[in-house]
Amino acid sequence: MTQSAFDNYEVGPFYDEALAIDGTPRLQARSVTEFIKTLPAGEYRRRQEAVDRALLRLGITFTVYGDENGTEKIFPFDCIPRILDATQWSHIEAGLKQRIRALNEFLSDIYGEQQILNDGIIPRELIEGAESYRVACHGLKPPGGVWCHITGTDLIRHSDGGIYVLEDNLRCPSGVSYVLQNRMLMKRTFPRMIAEAGVRPVDDYPNKLYSTLCQIAPEGVTEPTVVVMTPGIYNSAYYEHSFLAQQMGVELVEGRDLTVRDGMVYMRTTDGFQKVDVIYRRIDDNFLDPDAFLPDSMLGVKGLMDVYRRGNVSLANAPGTGVADDKVIYAFVPEMIRYYLNTEPILPNVETYVCSIEEQRKYVLDNLDKLVVKAANEAGGYGMLIGPHATDEQRREFGHRIREQPRNYIAQPTLSLSRVPTLVDDHFEGRHVDLRPYILYGKDIWVLPGGLTRVALKKGSLVVNSSQGGGSKDTWVLARAFESVTDPDLPL
Repeated sequence: MTQSAFDNYEVGPFYDEALAIDGTPRLQARSVTEFIKTLPAGEYRRRQEAVDRALLRLGITFTVYGDENGTEKIFPFDCIPRILDATQWSHIEAGLKQRIRALNEFLSDIYGEQQILNDGIIPRELIEGAESYRVACHGLKPPGGVWCHITGTDLIRHSDGGIYVLEDNLRCPSGVSYVLQNRMLMKRTFPRMIAEAGVRPVDDYPNKLYSTLCQIAPEGVTEPTVVVMTPGIYNSAYYEHSFLAQQMGVELVEGRDLTVRDGMVYMRTTDGFQKVDVIYRRIDDNFLDPDAFLPDSMLGVKGLMDVYRRGNVSLANAPGTGVADDKVIYAFVPEMIRYYLNTEPILPNVETYVCSIEEQRKYVLDNLDKLVVKAANEAGGYGMLIGPHATDEQRREFGHRIREQPRNYIAQPTLSLSRVPTLVDDHFEGRHVDLRPYILYGKDIWVLPGGLTRVALKKGSLVVNSSQGGGSKDTWVLARAFESVTDPDLPL
């Protein structure tokens, strides 16, 4: 790979994370672009191919349901990093901490006094009509008052250079294992490039996660037994469940490995039953306990919620947090921040139209060719219409769905997601990206420096989800801050 790798690179009408409008490297990306230019022709491609082989050997996979070519897929990884300097990251980190505090207050409130509903800040029917709102969670008091211990918040950078929150993931956010594995592969493949850039480490995440889980142990438990609870090998994120359990040095269990006795949860082991104090559950509320939620669930533990209510076991995340994942409720998070924290949001939402509100629904139906429509409780790029790229028939179908179930849909403008150079054959092309940082909330709030950058590998695509053909990049947060006054095309 030589100087010519960037010669014909097109920034286009998008915000490019590495190159300014005139094609010169942004300050935070300069050391990386200079390093790439020093490599012999074809060397970057050879190293990328070595990483691809390592992915196969390591079995770093995800599951795609219903794919006729097989369910197990290698998660594609592109070796050009996405880079943020210390000033940019400080802004993002502050905004994430603010948002998590407000969402935690919201969850405590709606399962408690419901003041935000009584005061009319959020229409009551939107909460009570949410699929993930759990009446069984009323009156719950999780340890330390924390509901959302592990959160993954999706961010995008628009063409104006600003960072926006795209959605919140408070139930069982996935993807952090790829962050750790991506960094490991980059350190093996490009050790000098990482060292010269001054990148903050991410490999302490398993220790931070384990510490957070220990902090929420039931009162009086000083050396808690922690487990990761998985639905099993056919879950799309099973690789991550097993990876995190192994990295923390704790047991990976399924519901059938646990039982409730005398108001406690026990794990079956070869040495008999062992009491469990903290469960990092990677299983949806619906399947957690057949006594409290779906009565025919075979994945959960009968009586678990009763033990949880007694304070004899801790769950991360707390049951009921999924209501804050609802894309309709997302539209009201800025109001939550103002209501609970009495301050303005640091990170804005994407402009959002709530289809259950008549005036906003009319606007959406009149402008389906310009908007992105999303189902309130779908994920992974499913249940979505990208209006400008859809056919007339697809737009008519979504119009019908919206009229039939307005509560189930929101709409947003079509955004110009920022791009990052991505290796395509023997040259670089811009590909759209988003970012999912991970936030841990125990006694304090800690944000992993970086997160999962997902990249739309298909040319022109805005869909970054792995299930829809996306891949990932290593996200570098630099220890150094750069003065934006010397780089006018570098908005914070």
